[in-house]
Amino acid sequence: MAAVLLVHCAAARAEGGPRPPNVVFILADDLGYRELGSYGQEKIRTPNLDALAAEGMRFTRHYSGSPVCAPSRCVLMTGRHPGHAWIRNNRPVRPEGQEPIPASELTLAEVFKNMGYATGAFGKWGLGPVGSSGEPNSQGFDRFFGYNCQAKAHTYYPESLWSDREIFPLENSPPVPGHAGLPDSADPQDPASYDIFKGDDYAPERINLEALRFIQKNRDRPFFLYYPTIIPHVALHVPDGELRPYLDLGWEDPPFTRQNGGYTPHFTPRAAYAAMISLMDKYVGRVLLQLKILGLEHNTIVIFTSDNGTTHLRQEVDYDFFNSVGELRGLKGQMYEGGIRVPLIVRWPGRVASGSVSDVVCGFEDWIPTLIELTGSGAAVPDHLDGVSLAGILTGRTADLTRPFLYREFQGYGGQQAVWLGPWKGVRKNIIRRNTPDPLTVELYRLDTDPGETDDLAAAFPEIRDRIVEIMKSEHTPSALFPMSPLD
Repeated sequence: MAAVLLVHCAAARAEGGPRPPNVVFILADDLGYRELGSYGQEKIRTPNLDALAAEGMRFTRHYSGSPVCAPSRCVLMTGRHPGHAWIRNNRPVRPEGQEPIPASELTLAEVFKNMGYATGAFGKWGLGPVGSSGEPNSQGFDRFFGYNCQAKAHTYYPESLWSDREIFPLENSPPVPGHAGLPDSADPQDPASYDIFKGDDYAPERINLEALRFIQKNRDRPFFLYYPTIIPHVALHVPDGELRPYLDLGWEDPPFTRQNGGYTPHFTPRAAYAAMISLMDKYVGRVLLQLKILGLEHNTIVIFTSDNGTTHLRQEVDYDFFNSVGELRGLKGQMYEGGIRVPLIVRWPGRVASGSVSDVVCGFEDWIPTLIELTGSGAAVPDHLDGVSLAGILTGRTADLTRPFLYREFQGYGGQQAVWLGPWKGVRKNIIRRNTPDPLTVELYRLDTDPGETDDLAAAFPEIRDRIVEIMKSEHTPSALFPMSPLD
């Protein structure tokens, strides 16, 4: 595979062929389905992402790889759905990092590197610590800057980040923890009590500047920029200057004091969460402006999505106030739509129709075959991948996909499976949780008439339920790292 891709790309350049398009893939962290203006958000300002949607295609049925971080990113990077993927749950390793993907895995970055692209990742990795087989510099990225470990990314004011395989110190003295409470002597009604959770060196700012430098450095060659920002994952850390516009709106905004655990407190949590998403939008805007200034806008595919749905920590993120998942059911960690259906925007001027919308069912495993086709590599998609190409949808050649089903499983939160089959969706939950009366019970919903998954039709349509059960059985392969008895 590697040789085929590289030879083709080199031959095209030697013959004076057109330069392949750059790809910028931006991944938000815990952004809900309805938290952008282009997806119906009314309280949070996201002008750059809304403009991106107006200039490209917006998808209404795009599914992340999993309802939590690491397994979702594994599906994106390797093109295998969670029944075949190496990582199927969050699994930390000491002293810092997550369970690594093995060297044998073909990643999206390796696909681009083999095609002769410059490759860079800026943000949060979560697929293997530095020194392991899964570190980004061993999985196809020429350049990495950010957080290797997703647990370290719970603070926006850490003591350091990673620059490739070296520690990059930040100017936070002391660093702000991601999990800490107010001192016993602090007055929770005094905004000054929360100043201890503010730092000087905001990590996402550093990460954004490094991403811009990568574009500048590689302006004269094809590049793949993977930008997995940590925003808007809690803790609620945002510079005061970004917070201020939301303090004047008259919102009733009771402090989050962390009395029952969670991340660090904030005096105005609603304003902070909105400001974080708007700041993410600003960072996206900088990337888009850089492409325009350098004359790369029309030869760059820009993709924006999220790794899963809105967090379930309501005291910190008031998802009801923001209508974060709209009519959908569920939140982060759940296989219901709100936990795994995410925004997707794709812009490629002149190739993807402006203001277009697609309702095809698609997911993270589709990006390797899609980008192989869109970049014109001429390479065959590896047989072991589970995705299908969206290139025909994006370029207007077709309005639908040849996809028999979409499959998801997740070992966490009690163990879950889901299958999308035409208008139908089957869900299993509490598969591995003790004392579950029937862990293999399947709920059945018809999403075209019931997007909120309120009416379980399993008893009324046993033949559809049984077909979904067969898919759940056939698509699950046992994993020694992430066992799911009684499925295994």
